[in-house]
Amino acid sequence: MFTGIVEEIGTVQAIKKGSSSMQLVIKCTHILSDVKKGDSISVNGVCLTVSDFSTTQFAADVMPETFMATTLYTLKSGNRVNLERAMSANGRFGGHFVTGHVDGIGEIVAVRTVENAIYMDIQLASEFQSHLVPKGSITVDGTSLTVFGISDQGFTISLIPVTQADSIVGYKRVGDLVNVECDILAKYLERIVSRKKTEPSGGLTLDALARSGFLE
Repeated sequence: MFTGIVEEIGTVQAIKKGSSSMQLVIKCTHILSDVKKGDSISVNGVCLTVSDFSTTQFAADVMPETFMATTLYTLKSGNRVNLERAMSANGRFGGHFVTGHVDGIGEIVAVRTVENAIYMDIQLASEFQSHLVPKGSITVDGTSLTVFGISDQGFTISLIPVTQADSIVGYKRVGDLVNVECDILAKYLERIVSRKKTEPSGGLTLDALARSGFLE
């Protein structure tokens, strides 16, 4: 689990690509202070596992499912990436619950400056619209943000100055692709409601338990 509060902006040092997989080597400093092999690190909002590391970089493998479902396949050597270590239970929780499991790829379709904020309109597949909540939480490239508006095509976010400086999202432009993870609470509620609509009236039944895998 993560919070969506970016700890460091790293740089892609090397990439080894297969047909539908890859290995990333990312240069960074701060997040390596307590790193161990097998640790989880969010890279642009994607939960990856540390396979190797030194004092200046770490390596992580990207399997086919992640390669095809996220924007990691677009990375090139020299690109900057948002980094966050897995959530610590003994600190303040500044963002929201983030799993690092990307729901979909969004495309930035508009960028505008309003006073000290940058507003971005992000197009997202219609299947995720039910997970968007006005003033609710959303993660864009691993950055915890607030949904400021919802349209038939996607949603709008607003970046405050500190987010502009401490995250790569502030440097994105029209046409760029981003990893989007919707709020996990919205997804759970949507799942519960949709299942409830298909269940027979009268509450919990043996048939319902069997269909859910509780009975064999």
